[in-house]
Amino acid sequence: MGEAFFQVLKPGLLTSVQDAGRYGYQQSGIVASGAMDPFAYEVSNRLVGNQGDAAVLEVTLAGPTLLALADRVISICGADLSATIDGHRAPLWSSFRIKMGQQLSFGKPMMGMRAYIAVQGGFDVEPVLGSRSTYVKGQLGGLGGRALEKGDLLQAGTVPSRESRGRSLHPDAIPRYDEDKPIRVILGPDLESFTKAGIATFLSISYTLSNELDRMGCRLIGVPIEHSSKADILSDAVTFGTIQVPANGQPMILLADRQTTGGYARIAHVIDVDLPRLGQLKPGQSVSFQEVDVETAQRMLRNQASWLMLL
Repeated sequence: MGEAFFQVLKPGLLTSVQDAGRYGYQQSGIVASGAMDPFAYEVSNRLVGNQGDAAVLEVTLAGPTLLALADRVISICGADLSATIDGHRAPLWSSFRIKMGQQLSFGKPMMGMRAYIAVQGGFDVEPVLGSRSTYVKGQLGGLGGRALEKGDLLQAGTVPSRESRGRSLHPDAIPRYDEDKPIRVILGPDLESFTKAGIATFLSISYTLSNELDRMGCRLIGVPIEHSSKADILSDAVTFGTIQVPANGQPMILLADRQTTGGYARIAHVIDVDLPRLGQLKPGQSVSFQEVDVETAQRMLRNQASWLMLL
């Protein structure tokens, strides 16, 4: 049984329990969910000594105010949302002890959109279909399938015997979410649905993220991508990072809470190592795309996995 750890004084804009995702049920229409920034999620857990699939809190832009009900080691990774402990700046990408009675709060977003709070032992909520991730639209997982609310009590799991405070990520390894670098993609699988000019447009211009952005997906605004025929296809598989192009030619990127299938032509897929940057983009930011091949994407993913194992 877990220990009462956080009381929610203010819930923030959208704070939810997330883990690595709910996989194995998409053939039944069950959305995978999971952390929008998989890298920050995994690092936050490793810094406090948790297994890679432990549940964390995902904080979106305007963060919560949380009262600590016990002493525990925590970490805050991902976006810089001006986290403070009792009004003093909290360290990011590091593990440290929060003491009973202290308040964790967030202020002005400085860089990125989503931060991750991990606690040693993980947040202890009942798994649903093998995952603690919250899918709000389906009222599944987390705390009653919803975002945090004022007055909620969050439990933390059993503390490992090994002390894990004082760990930190090397500054050179901390992502810069404000870098103006292209998002790397693998083209396809529906390239026959687009003209050569349309594909060239996709790879050569910058798009702006619209205000239609949530955990399910984001719509982009820019020069329309030209289809060779119809935009519609027979409904087919989609996943985190799939880029569809409907009839208006404006691409949309599917994210963690995406549907399980889609009926618009798929022009590309964001490679796994760039999904964290994708999950940190905010409305109004610009984004461009660069093609890589499958072998390159797999090599980068292996390198990242090897690096994380050493953390």
